Amino acid sequence: MILISETIEWKAVHPDAVIGLLEISGVDNMKKCIPLDNRKREVEEQLRIQYGEYTRQELVSLPVISAYKRYYSRFKKTYHVQLQVESIAQKGRKLPNVSPLVDANFIAEMETFILTAGHDVEKLQKPISIDISNEGDIITQMNGQRKPIRAGDMIMRDADGVSCSIVYGQDNRSYISPETSHVLYVAYAPDGVPTEVVMEQLEKIQEYIQLFSPSAKLEQKRLLRAE
Repeated sequence: MILISETIEWKAVHPDAVIGLLEISGVDNMKKCIPLDNRKREVEEQLRIQYGEYTRQELVSLPVISAYKRYYSRFKKTYHVQLQVESIAQKGRKLPNVSPLVDANFIAEMETFILTAGHDVEKLQKPISIDISNEGDIITQMNGQRKPIRAGDMIMRDADGVSCSIVYGQDNRSYISPETSHVLYVAYAPDGVPTEVVMEQLEKIQEYIQLFSPSAKLEQKRLLRAE
């Protein structure tokens, strides 16, 4: 089990935030999973039935999305999970096929709306902490672009720098690849997101991993609270 700590600064700046941690080892991420693909189609259909006729105003008034909207608005950004829900529910798009570990997260995100990053544990360098960004922090995004992070964003750091930012996403060092067998999911929930929904997100991801890798081992499933 990998140790992840919280900084005093994170607790002070985001006193009502919650971080969900799900670590699983012994995963076969190379195996195609028909039940997982079937679940994608079910979730897509559920989104179209439930939210296909929603206006954007109605969608962003949903409790979880509303909490993320308040957070992203501070950085003059739009919550990208909200945009993904709109694209599936109202534009007929489908969930992508990346790899089972990535797809498991995407499916769960569309059900709970909880922002979650997935990391290859073997690519993370200790120590690892949940922190806030400071002036001068930079993340190298998955597309290779170096992006300055505005101060005050919730982030995860490892010894090599910023691994993930709520606003700017994941780095290009620790992302899940087809060869990943030891994974860490980090769910970021700002003030206003119900704690039980964060745990629901972790449980759904674990459930979906069991579909394609039933012998995988749960290393940790827990919540970090800033209170």
